[in-house]
Amino acid sequence: MRSITGLIFAGGLSLVLSACGGGDDELTPSIPTPDPTPPSLSADVCYLMSTTKGDLTLAIDLTNMPITGKNFKQYVDKSFYNGTLFHRTINNFVIQGGGFTTGLQSKPTSAPIKNEAAVGISNKRGTIAMARTTVPDSATSQFFINVLDNPQLDASASNYGYAVFGKVVEGMDVVDQISIVPTKTSNGFSDTPVNEILINSVTETNCSAA
Repeated sequence: MRSITGLIFAGGLSLVLSACGGGDDELTPSIPTPDPTPPSLSADVCYLMSTTKGDLTLAIDLTNMPITGKNFKQYVDKSFYNGTLFHRTINNFVIQGGGFTTGLQSKPTSAPIKNEAAVGISNKRGTIAMARTTVPDSATSQFFINVLDNPQLDASASNYGYAVFGKVVEGMDVVDQISIVPTKTSNGFSDTPVNEILINSVTETNCSAA
């Protein structure tokens, strides 16, 4: 089983510096109780994500995950993800993207959002969730797609969890291909594809396949 800390990734030294100053009690909210009967994911809006490895169709839940789903939508609406990378790929775990452009250049983001993982939707294969730092309410633009079922990433009595807000409805074969590319460690970034994998565009599409 992969460690959950593998997803707590903001890039460079910023994560190390963010832990300095102030006590955890000042910065970290109490862990909310996860919903024992979580809702099923709703397909309120769908997007075609075109990458240099192929296309994915994503169904995004704006009903049960209003903060998280609308956060992703506002980044799509302003074409934020166009030209960003899948900068982290881990076989049999996740692929992560949405924060860096070519050469691992960080892209400025909107303010962090509240963590909605306590809604209880599980990090199953094919679901898309928000990446964050060690601070629970720190997710901005970066997301990951689960390659396998990863229940260790769900909210629990002892874990804030990672908020699932959608799923891949077409193109999991592309996700699988991305997850097995050769990777390297470069300038503090681990599990980075040797050859960059770009998100060319993210555009709204019909939800008939969801």
